[in-house]
Amino acid sequence: MAFPKVDFEVGADGVAVITMGNPPVNALAIPIIMGLKDRFDEAARRNDVKAIVLTGKGGRFSGGFDISVMKKVHDTGDSSHLPDVSVELVVNAIEGYSKKPVVAAVEGLALGGGLELAMGCHARIAAPRAQLGLPELTLGIIPGFGGNQDLPGCIFSNLDHELIGLSKAVEMMLTSKPITSEEGRKLGLIDSIVSSEELLKVSRLWALEIGERRKPWVRSLHRTDKIGSLSEARQVLGTARQHVKKTAPHLPQQQACVDVIEHGIVHGGYSGVLKEAEVFKQLVVSDTSKGLINVFFAQRAITKVPGVTDIGLKPRSVKKVAVIGGGLMGSGIATALLLGNIHVLLKEINSEFLMKGIKTIEGNVNDLVRRGKLTKQKAEAALSLLQGVLDYTEFKDVDLVIEAVIENVGLKQTIFSDLEKVCPPHCILASNTSTIDLNLVGKKISSQDRIAGAHFFSPAHIMPLLEIIRTDKTSPQVILDLITVGKIIKKAPVVVGNCTGFAVNRTFFPYSQGASLLVNLGVDVYRIDRLIRSFGFPIGPFQLADLAGYQVSFATSKVFADAFPDRVFKSSLLDLMIKSGRNGKNNGKGYYIYEKGSKPKPDPSIQPIIEESRRLSNIMPNGKPISVTDQEIVEMILFPVVNEACRVLEDGVVIRASDLDIASVLGMSFPNYRGGLVFWADLVGANHIYTSLKKWTQLYGNFYKPSKYLEERAHKGIPLSAPVSSTPKPVARL
Repeated sequence: MAFPKVDFEVGADGVAVITMGNPPVNALAIPIIMGLKDRFDEAARRNDVKAIVLTGKGGRFSGGFDISVMKKVHDTGDSSHLPDVSVELVVNAIEGYSKKPVVAAVEGLALGGGLELAMGCHARIAAPRAQLGLPELTLGIIPGFGGNQDLPGCIFSNLDHELIGLSKAVEMMLTSKPITSEEGRKLGLIDSIVSSEELLKVSRLWALEIGERRKPWVRSLHRTDKIGSLSEARQVLGTARQHVKKTAPHLPQQQACVDVIEHGIVHGGYSGVLKEAEVFKQLVVSDTSKGLINVFFAQRAITKVPGVTDIGLKPRSVKKVAVIGGGLMGSGIATALLLGNIHVLLKEINSEFLMKGIKTIEGNVNDLVRRGKLTKQKAEAALSLLQGVLDYTEFKDVDLVIEAVIENVGLKQTIFSDLEKVCPPHCILASNTSTIDLNLVGKKISSQDRIAGAHFFSPAHIMPLLEIIRTDKTSPQVILDLITVGKIIKKAPVVVGNCTGFAVNRTFFPYSQGASLLVNLGVDVYRIDRLIRSFGFPIGPFQLADLAGYQVSFATSKVFADAFPDRVFKSSLLDLMIKSGRNGKNNGKGYYIYEKGSKPKPDPSIQPIIEESRRLSNIMPNGKPISVTDQEIVEMILFPVVNEACRVLEDGVVIRASDLDIASVLGMSFPNYRGGLVFWADLVGANHIYTSLKKWTQLYGNFYKPSKYLEERAHKGIPLSAPVSSTPKPVARL
């Protein structure tokens, strides 16, 4: 096992090369930061050192600050774990008071704190296609090693149009998007680009030439000569501030970033660094940072599956995949596989449906080209891997089959019986069903060990979540292979147990039902949608129903009503909408009106339908609409979802609570800055959720009845996310 360390070597030319080593990305762990400080102090003391080059091992400069330190701050509540890097190391040891020039030799990655270290140096030499960026805002914080001050200084230093430089610096931080070293060279962030083989040699010479005053000795922190007038700078920052206010109202780090940049411009770089350090420490302990960092670690934990990834198995190669069904889901799944460079057979029952499926796939790929997400060359390469078929003749050498037909048990059973006969013995037999028990799907075949669920979310080539479902008979090898395929096609694979609705759809079935219950209690449809959007979802539950199509919602509602009759709310609203000739966006008429080229508009003509639904449900107290606050509306929709999540956790459907967090974010668009469903529930508090549900149960019925898991944790003060027990669950339920 490699340990973090900082190497120090002085050459005959008098250049000290300081090398960060912390595989795989040279993250700035505490030992690395302490080592850097010691090495720079040593270089400053030694008379035989004329100049310094800072670089990283393994073809990477540095991937940034060690995020586990911030997690430790969250867990302990002690911010003293955060080192004072910006002043002690970057400003004092490297940039501001170093009497010896320092050059950064950048290769591979210089992200976050890594780029900030590089910007603290007096010049930056980079290899081709190195990635440069400050992604800190995606973690709810701002750059904390001087980046808010240094990035504008670095970009200003070589730009004639100073306001373009300020705009670009702000854009890089607010979007968190990296740039290449080539773009960095154009912006003045990089001084020269040389080959990897020449990188150290050129950097050493450059450092010596700075010391000999044959190249400029630039301190980015103190560069203000090209900022332009204060009024011009404030105009740029004011525009950025208004944009942030409109697009990211829930993200305090965005406004803070602009404020800290302005502070440095007004009061000077050193004052800006001190302000940055102060704001950084405040943001680290904010709920937003806690939530985003929880999501960061949750996504990295999902591929650690006990009994699968820890028993020495190696993934098998999956080169050819058959997709059965070319409808919306099947064509989306096929698109995702093609983009992952996997050969795809698309099977349909007739030529008309097959051509329609192929056209949909072509449309998906071409749309990515049109939006600049894919080059034309890569699009053509992907589509060349597609083959349409009408029978099973070509299935003799497939490695994986994904069935994506309508939710009909009999049809799925017939398909799986056919697949067992025609596919090779190693072939994985997967279903994209979103709700049906896999034991039922594979009931009529003998190869139970190779049956699994591969549940994609629509649109399948866009949505990042892949729910992998295992039964009590699914082999670990099959699960490992599906995890690997998920990674190849750039999905986040979450392994879950087998039950009605699996993890995500089961957890969220009360979401739309809670919204319908509120409407039947007299709450306005559009108020509900507006408040759920304000909470952070991209759209509300009624607009979501419009987009999904009512037939899908109607079918899944029936499945959950059959599976969990004790805790569903049955409403006539959806049935009445269908009978009125509405089917949401599919026919342009739903809760909203959909016209080409226009945003969805509320449709006041649905009011008689809503009134009829209220009459039939007859649950309004004394026949009058309830009086309810905005916060209560959000809670009456989301607390039942948390309640079902508690049952999912208790049943062992997911391995860990954080799996449900990441699944809720990636599969249901739960706002990531709230940390995921269970994480958010713990912030709200189990006791408040339990008390609220108990009160609503007495007022409105068993839809709100608290689960035993929630009740127990509320009474004992145990977080909902804490493990159920130390005893492993059966593999069927994980």
